[in-house]
Amino acid sequence: MTTLDLPAGLDLAGLRALARTRPAPGGTTSDPDGLLPAISYLRVSTKDQATRNGLDEGLSLPAQREAADRKAQQLGAVIVKEFIEPGESAKTTNRRALQDMLGYVAEHPVRYCIINKVDRLARNRLDDAIIHATLRDAGVALVSVTENIDETPSGMLMHGIMASIAEFYSLNLAQEVVKGMVQKAEIGGTPTRAPIGYLNTRTTDPQGHEVRDVEIDPERADLIRFAFTAYATGDWSLSTLARELETRGLTTRPTPSQPAKPLTTTGLHKILTNPYYHGAVTFRGVTYDGAHTPLVDVETWLHVQSVLNSKNAVGERPQKYDHYLKGSLYCTCGAKLIIERPRDKAGDRYEYFTCSGRRRKNGCTRSAILAARIEDRIEAAYGSNGLTADEAAHVRAVLRQVFDQLEAASGDERAVLTAQRDKLEAERLKLVQAHYADAIPLDLLKTEQDRIRTSLDQITGRLDTLATTYSSAREGLDHIADILTDAGDLYTKCEPTERRILNRALFTRIIIDEDEHPTFVPAEPVASVLAHAHSGTTTQPGPDTNLPRHQTGQVSIFSTYVEHRGFEPLTFSLRTRRATNCANAPGPFLRYP
Repeated sequence: MTTLDLPAGLDLAGLRALARTRPAPGGTTSDPDGLLPAISYLRVSTKDQATRNGLDEGLSLPAQREAADRKAQQLGAVIVKEFIEPGESAKTTNRRALQDMLGYVAEHPVRYCIINKVDRLARNRLDDAIIHATLRDAGVALVSVTENIDETPSGMLMHGIMASIAEFYSLNLAQEVVKGMVQKAEIGGTPTRAPIGYLNTRTTDPQGHEVRDVEIDPERADLIRFAFTAYATGDWSLSTLARELETRGLTTRPTPSQPAKPLTTTGLHKILTNPYYHGAVTFRGVTYDGAHTPLVDVETWLHVQSVLNSKNAVGERPQKYDHYLKGSLYCTCGAKLIIERPRDKAGDRYEYFTCSGRRRKNGCTRSAILAARIEDRIEAAYGSNGLTADEAAHVRAVLRQVFDQLEAASGDERAVLTAQRDKLEAERLKLVQAHYADAIPLDLLKTEQDRIRTSLDQITGRLDTLATTYSSAREGLDHIADILTDAGDLYTKCEPTERRILNRALFTRIIIDEDEHPTFVPAEPVASVLAHAHSGTTTQPGPDTNLPRHQTGQVSIFSTYVEHRGFEPLTFSLRTRRATNCANAPGPFLRYP
């Protein structure tokens, strides 16, 4: 706020002396005799107006000051103090410069308060009346540069009319802005500032019209995707993930008043719960299909919400230590092995795994195991197992035929789901149209939209699954066969983070027995590959091959496991046995009951 302060104790004579030093318009010195003290109030609504054209005060504030000086000269007054509001709305009286001005007139002799227009002072009649009454009680006459208002009956009538016009303009403008924002949301646009990971852009079309759109932020989009996929695993807390994102360089977008800064835990939570990232636009409680490019799919977003809800239910505990085997290792008692990093007498930290069940006093007596030893045992176990080239080829041939049959049988379901989706989309459109015709209230619209959106998400997810599951599964099982052909070499070359991913992709758990030998429980796709690898490799399946019932689509889960020697299918009598290959060699991949 720029002011011209009147020194404490300055009387009228001093005021006239001050007036001699203030140049009047035109560069001449005003005659101090008869000059009355006046103040001016200058305001612009936005920060952009206050700094337009790179000027300290933009263009509007200097123009208002010059007009106020001319008005003061016409009144035979001198402006002894000015109050400036650079970028503040007049919807409320809680404005710093306005309150300073009202406090000033209560303590100093002032004859006039000069404003450019009535709407500079207030945008509603109640605030205008209160401000005007406060000035009158202090003996101050309100003067407008552009409007003929004074203390006469006609001037007060004009004042009331102008205050009503200012209020109407403000309310009508707000209604029109909201109307335009709703229309933009209806067609999938983004009516508000795009969240982090996106950028609001302005371009000009061939006709010279400004086009406002949203584009993916190339610097932050991949980090936002990582935040969703990482949190969906359930292995991260909000605080640890926020620190990881800070390490990777994710910051908020800078603004003229705020520099870029790392995400807070609260900011990360807002990102993870924002449906905008999976393609939805929510405005005034109503959700629309967005035209912007989603950063994550609906399934991942819903999974993240499920993880957030489960952690909020029990209280989220930050993970103190991390290790690439954390979450994969289990004790023979069924409890997870957790990582610890105590210090020795020299103050150096060392890592070992302990049984979480023993901490809960479940009767387990397992001793702590050095992490380095477990790492070596698991690496050796990877190297001692694998598929031959012939076994891998047999797996690919059998499973490709299975998925071809399943894909061919899914056409009827796809047609039914498509019809259901079209019906729901038509119903949603009718609901929105009925709401804008005032046929249904907003709360009912929200309830029905939530119901339709939930059903559409399920149908869309299922259609996407039918469209991609079989081809993706075929490709995925081919990759698994390639990995299992030379798993040991691949695992040795992997970085710790990649080893974590590989372990969790191939196995549901890795059990460490009392002799520190690992027993691998394969994930369902891996178990299927291993079972087919040893179901017979002498003949290739043909069109007339009789596939087992679970391979022809009648059962969706492969209930086949791995034998205790190599990768042979496990018989019923061996399903509770563990590795016994030799006393010192790590056990192969096994199913643990």
